[in-house]
Amino acid sequence: MGTPDFAVPTLTALVAAGHQVVAAYTQPPRPGGRRGKELTPTPVHRKAEKLGIAVRHPASLKGAEEQAAFAALGADIAVVAAYGLILPQAVLDAPKHGCLNIHASLLPRWRGAAPIQRAIMAGDEETGVTIMQMEKGLDTGPMLLRKKTWIGSDTAGAIEQRLSEIGAEAMIEVLSNLAAYTPVPQPDWGVTYAEKISKTEARLDFRYSAVELARKVRAFNPAPGAWFELGGERVKLLAARPINRWPGTTVQAGEVIDRIAARTDASRPTSLKPGEAIVIACGEGYLEPLMLQRAGKQSMSVRDFLRGSPIPPGSTLT
Repeated sequence: MGTPDFAVPTLTALVAAGHQVVAAYTQPPRPGGRRGKELTPTPVHRKAEKLGIAVRHPASLKGAEEQAAFAALGADIAVVAAYGLILPQAVLDAPKHGCLNIHASLLPRWRGAAPIQRAIMAGDEETGVTIMQMEKGLDTGPMLLRKKTWIGSDTAGAIEQRLSEIGAEAMIEVLSNLAAYTPVPQPDWGVTYAEKISKTEARLDFRYSAVELARKVRAFNPAPGAWFELGGERVKLLAARPINRWPGTTVQAGEVIDRIAARTDASRPTSLKPGEAIVIACGEGYLEPLMLQRAGKQSMSVRDFLRGSPIPPGSTLT
């Protein structure tokens, strides 16, 4: 039971390990393609079809008919990875060994919808996956296995890809000897909630510190993309680095400074010239854009961006 690319490695691993996958449950096809007129199946849907697995994509599992159809499969276990639908108690109870979920955090930290993004934004040094026995509560079930990985300076997209592979390996490890894994209740301490990312959060507020904003840029790459406004147009900031200290005159949050003309760290070699790099004053420190993207355009380096769309020093970004 899964929907996005995150769930595909698990489906592939289940088949490769010799498990009989009796059905693949996923979200219904959504409008996509050119002009949004074509119904596009989910990544799990497409992969299941290639593997010859029956696909089911109900809009809800709350109805008695859908619950009966699920129970009729006679499954030993349901493997869940980013499915996106609430599983009623009747569904949770139907498989012989219940439902196991791959959650993209080290529970009980970051229960909820956006654990990867929230971990990056909070400055966590590590994250991971938890194989969890599902119950009615939101990611509150007992844990069977946790695997860690460092966050470093990676984007949410890179971490999600890595966790999808780690999660698949962890699930196969558990299923290879299920009796050896005793579900352990989650502790009451250390619980945090990863609320769904709202559209308003993607806008960069330069009154925050450069460190916080750089984390947000990584957390929202590739989606929804952190952005600021330039001349009435949204510009996505896909990569940036914080500069904690910067000599010079007092500036306002959001003010642009020519990075090369103002640089004092001459020991750092650079091929850039004035007008080819900028920094943006923040509530604390400065943010240096590295990769940007205009609406409908390809992403590009800050040097290439400024060649086509100069941002004069002294401009204020909002």
